[in-house]
Amino acid sequence: MMTANQSTYGWQRKGNSNSMALPRLTPQQRQDALRAAAAARTARKQLCDAIARGEQTIPEVLDRAKTDTVVGKTRVTQLLKSLPGYGPAKVTALMERTGIVASRRAAGLGDRQRQALCDALT
Repeated sequence: MMTANQSTYGWQRKGNSNSMALPRLTPQQRQDALRAAAAARTARKQLCDAIARGEQTIPEVLDRAKTDTVVGKTRVTQLLKSLPGYGPAKVTALMERTGIVASRRAAGLGDRQRQALCDALT
């Protein structure tokens, strides 16, 4: 019989086994990371603004998702909400209809999901 602190492999766990220690960053590394995060947010905002203005379409953007890290790391819901006339309710309905989970990022879409999304938008 196992005790409360013993796993199936016989070793003891201490504390919360699901937590992972964050690496210690130097002040310079932290500043660099903050700058990189701010640049990524700005690039995503510019992408969404271009979609809203009609300069870029969702199919064009999704075609770049595997090669462009800005596009690839953007949530599909964020891209869709950039479209004129698409708010949270319409985007949620579209995502459910195409079988795409709300947390999916553009680079994580499969070929069938990408096609279903593009078909639903046309």
